[in-house]
Amino acid sequence: MKKYLFLLIASFLLVSCTEDVKFNNPAFQSLKDNVFWRAQNYKAHIETNGDLIIEGSLGFEKVTFKMPSTSSKTYILGVDNSTTATYTNLQPEQLAEFTTGENRGNGQIVVTEYNVENQTISGTFKFNAINLDEADLAKTEMNFTEGVFYKIPVYPNLEY
Repeated sequence: MKKYLFLLIASFLLVSCTEDVKFNNPAFQSLKDNVFWRAQNYKAHIETNGDLIIEGSLGFEKVTFKMPSTSSKTYILGVDNSTTATYTNLQPEQLAEFTTGENRGNGQIVVTEYNVENQTISGTFKFNAINLDEADLAKTEMNFTEGVFYKIPVYPNLEY
């Protein structure tokens, strides 16, 4: 009897074991102030002047990158206004905007691949953005580290 019970339990365990693999493709995620943050929606487009805009959003929160081209290279933040990273929270109780720009914040966006055929872009990022509201002394800086955007679809500007 014990053998049958053991066999029944062992077979139940073997049958119930499944491997649930979940792929994160495409993806836009990072550590926001050392807390995992993953965008639910993401998109990119190229403006008529050639600037590349990449956006990732989660509810009321949005991260936006602006770069002067789609070239695979490292874009340094905090040097000029042609390459910027912005974090915006539109929730009324937590309304805030943090940005990089000329002599404002720091970091980098590394474009590792722009796939012209599939119209996708991939890369990594990290940045420290400064609060635009200088009167808000409670939160003066927003920090994103270990950021990844992977195979984000790039739409033509007309469809955006």
